[in-house]
Amino acid sequence: MYVIKSTEKMKAIMGNYFRSLETGEKKVAWCTSVGPAELLRSFGFEVYFPENHGALLGATRTAMDVIPEAVKSGYSGHVCSYTTADIGSYLRNETPLKKHYGMKGHPKPDIIAFNTNQCREVQDWFYFFAKEFNCPIVGITPPRYLEEVTQKEVDLVVEQFKRMIPVCEQVSGRKFDEEKFKETVRLSKEATLLWQKVLKTSTAMNAPISFFDGTIHMGPIVVLRGTQVAKDYYTELLAELEDNVKNNVGFLPNARTRIFWEGMPIWGKLRMLSDLFTSNGAAVVASTYCSSWVFDKFDENDPWNSTARAYTEIFINRGEKAKMKMLSDWFKEYHIDGIIYHDSKTCFNNSNAKFGMPQRLKEITGVPALVIEGDLCDLRFFSEGQSITKIETFLEQLEENKVLG
Repeated sequence: MYVIKSTEKMKAIMGNYFRSLETGEKKVAWCTSVGPAELLRSFGFEVYFPENHGALLGATRTAMDVIPEAVKSGYSGHVCSYTTADIGSYLRNETPLKKHYGMKGHPKPDIIAFNTNQCREVQDWFYFFAKEFNCPIVGITPPRYLEEVTQKEVDLVVEQFKRMIPVCEQVSGRKFDEEKFKETVRLSKEATLLWQKVLKTSTAMNAPISFFDGTIHMGPIVVLRGTQVAKDYYTELLAELEDNVKNNVGFLPNARTRIFWEGMPIWGKLRMLSDLFTSNGAAVVASTYCSSWVFDKFDENDPWNSTARAYTEIFINRGEKAKMKMLSDWFKEYHIDGIIYHDSKTCFNNSNAKFGMPQRLKEITGVPALVIEGDLCDLRFFSEGQSITKIETFLEQLEENKVLG
């Protein structure tokens, strides 16, 4: 049985991170997952990511127990299920953080920061908690759906970043230190480049890490960007995976097809889907999702422009032409035979199968596509039996096409 040995180290790191949020040693800033974590860390905040908690609610299949509580408070059951699950979890004071990490509940924020480069839901979600905890909230609202990110857009985001400084100074009790900011950006850049190399090990034909593994091992790059801990972890993980590639050791030797996953994970069905693909000889080797935390434009010598550009250039914030170019490049790099689009019912912004992209991208690349319906947390939108049938049929067709080809 294939095992990534670094997994135990990763679990310990994540446990230490969550428990640190309640020690009281540092003030706590809440932040969106692709938000200005580096700037917040430069002020000495411990940074907490509610989206990470939403994923935990999905993975532990507790989201559906708490979503109705948010719906009773006026939040539609058709908006982001991270949002409704997280708010419902807070209202019912039920969270996996208690069972898995011994925490009391949601860590109390001293400041909340959001970036709508992913969606507008994060703004409404975070304002709910700013009111609940009566704490300051700051936000960045960059231009959306950009084919090209020009200096004009970068300047706009930099200006909004800098507006955060007086509030951060007041809450943290510290003056802004640009050298500290540069150092945090450097650590973040080094960790994110290591994470990129980790993902690229699966360009090997006997891939050492799957998309499903990646959703677990991405934990530190999400919650510990800008720390030595994250850099050290990905240094260790990369060494293990590169050694596996060197020795031709992978998670699915002799895979018959190589698959790209587009969109959000279905957190409550990761194991089922992983087993489904491997049992059908299909290696899911790459995704848009895991690549969302590759910020290769970070530059500690130009921290403002580089972080603003990196956070604005993310895949979810781009126009269709830019997205199709990125996907086409990934198909070639990872030797992709087929792509699965997850049409997530409550994550409209991260679902790219609604307006004909699968058909247009196939015309350009020749890579066949399958759309499956589901959700990141709310499994009421996912039909397991129907999805299994669709996926198995698709994989059979890919194999037939390869034989005929």
